[in-house]
Amino acid sequence: MPREAFDKSKRLLTQQVFQKVFDKASYRVADRHFLILACPNLSGHARLGLVIGKKNIRLSVHRNRIKRVARETFRHHQHSFAGIDIIFLARRGLDKVPKSAFSSTLSQAWVQLALNTK
Repeated sequence: MPREAFDKSKRLLTQQVFQKVFDKASYRVADRHFLILACPNLSGHARLGLVIGKKNIRLSVHRNRIKRVARETFRHHQHSFAGIDIIFLARRGLDKVPKSAFSSTLSQAWVQLALNTK
């Protein structure tokens, strides 16, 4: 079974890497409440960056819950992606979606992204 950790090597850390994904996004999966952008990388494994703005999600409690769910679902699906950088962007209203519905919708989005990248 593949290792399902979310350590530092699985995260997008610098502004330059984020900008590269924004500029050269080859793949995108859109939902009413979030957007996923992705582009190939040379590291050989998937990396995730989260953009959850205070303008769209007012309360820090809600922003943190969204981050936890996004990381957890990514962690379970990361073996589906080879070398790809992914940015998850939260849209306004995501904090009103129940956790279970958000989790299942996001899991479906990861599967859709995995199919698009193959």
